Amino acid sequence: MNHVKLCLACLLVLACASVGAAEDKVLKMSTTTSTQESGLLDTLLPLFKERTGITVKVVAKGTGAAIRDAIDGNVDVIFVHDRDREEAFVQDGYGTKRYAVMHNDFILLGPATDPAKVKGSADGAAAMKKIATAKATFISRGDDSGTHVKEQELWGASGIAVEKMTTTMDKGGSTVEITATAPADNAGWYLSVGQGMGKTLTMADEKQAYTLADRGTYIKYAFGRDLPIALDILCEGGDELANPYGVIPVNPAKHPHVQHEYAETFAQWLVSAEGQQAIADYKLLGQQLFFPDAR
Repeated sequence: MNHVKLCLACLLVLACASVGAAEDKVLKMSTTTSTQESGLLDTLLPLFKERTGITVKVVAKGTGAAIRDAIDGNVDVIFVHDRDREEAFVQDGYGTKRYAVMHNDFILLGPATDPAKVKGSADGAAAMKKIATAKATFISRGDDSGTHVKEQELWGASGIAVEKMTTTMDKGGSTVEITATAPADNAGWYLSVGQGMGKTLTMADEKQAYTLADRGTYIKYAFGRDLPIALDILCEGGDELANPYGVIPVNPAKHPHVQHEYAETFAQWLVSAEGQQAIADYKLLGQQLFFPDAR
């Protein structure tokens, strides 16, 4: 009799566990490292779960890799910052709609000594030309992220000689080749590291080198940590340094298995009054990291 009761109890526990698992609502999102490393997601995602019961499972990587995740059907939604590629993703049928969520800007950072003499400029391309001319150490993310794409645009617009440079990155145990535009004759001063924004900032700080960053992650690393980085903002404010972010649900017509309903709920919440206010309210030491675009 005791064996029967034990079996029944075990079956009841298993049934309850199965019901609980069935009720779990999980959304898989690929996003740029800046939304995570800036601390923004630590504010947004708990509030979203409180409102909807949906848990967002985050994979943070460069925007290019995040988009590839969605093209392959590995995630339900992307939250990234490379508008041209975002729009192409939708036009090619992989995403249902791009929602404009927020923006900040790119900034050129470097040591206080500023060997390339770029401080005070708002012209990113001209500042990059000075760095190349001075052969001052520059750390590139080199990871096909939105920041890396912007860096390549600035090298191309700077008027210096450029070349295609192929590097390899380890992604989840597999090797990925990335071909990108880089300054020609860059040996000894240009380092492509294949890392996210946080690790790139740390390396640039250690080497007292120049690097391009999004403002949100820089503020987090300069003011929001016990061991802050010691890099100065040397170039900022030009139109070419704008940095808009968008969220895009993956198209179920391409990948029927995706959690499109959850993805759409997340996108709609981000652009709602509550989501936009949460983005506006996220600050460090009184400094706003992101600015809402949907209101």
